[in-house]
Amino acid sequence: MKLLILSDIHGNVSAFKAVLSDVKSRNASIEAAAILGDIIDYGMHSNEAVEMCRQIGFPVVCNIWGNHEHSIINEEYSRFSSDRGRVSAKHTRSQLNDSAWDYLENTMARSGKTEFMVGDKKFLAVHGSLQDIYWKSISPETAVDGYEAYDYVLSGHSHYPHFFERYAPADDPDMRNRKKVIFINPGSVGQPRNHNSRAQYAILDTESEEIQFCKVAYDIGYEQKAFDGSVDDFYRARLEKGV
Repeated sequence: MKLLILSDIHGNVSAFKAVLSDVKSRNASIEAAAILGDIIDYGMHSNEAVEMCRQIGFPVVCNIWGNHEHSIINEEYSRFSSDRGRVSAKHTRSQLNDSAWDYLENTMARSGKTEFMVGDKKFLAVHGSLQDIYWKSISPETAVDGYEAYDYVLSGHSHYPHFFERYAPADDPDMRNRKKVIFINPGSVGQPRNHNSRAQYAILDTESEEIQFCKVAYDIGYEQKAFDGSVDDFYRARLEKGV
């Protein structure tokens, strides 16, 4: 299967449109999509981003809440690291239309994680990590115990793309008593933080284990013009640098 992996769109409809256009131009034969949370907030086009997810055009194998969906729907803002984050989340909540509310509450998985199979491969999709579903990221530097049951672990939240493999002890002499787990973070569609301002996503071939990390230019100026002073200018300015 060719799997399109998206995370952290953050109300950036121009970036999302550029990603979907790029997928089409690559003729990548995408068979399904995985959406790893944080469709909304920070950007000014949360309703439009939700509607694009609704009409994405691929079967969706997972569609999980991120910390922004969890916080905004439940009105729980205490874990944001700054007042500007809390102000942004409250503003986004005030702007969501009925269609967006319906999608967030009834289509997305509220647990922030889900399991699914592709052939004989077992996937875990989690917005953050098993240590903290919504707020703690997986990274190559962190401990990755507890994932031995899976072949692939897809995660978001950090806005930093990664691909790495870890090997756990296993009772399997044919595989030299090791179990491989592949960890993938596609980076952020709408608010990248890896010093690259382009919209970012990934395509996984589950047969070959080939992963493509794709970075696409988009109309940053259009998104910036939508900011009207309702949230801190930090969220507008950071789009230019990818920070």
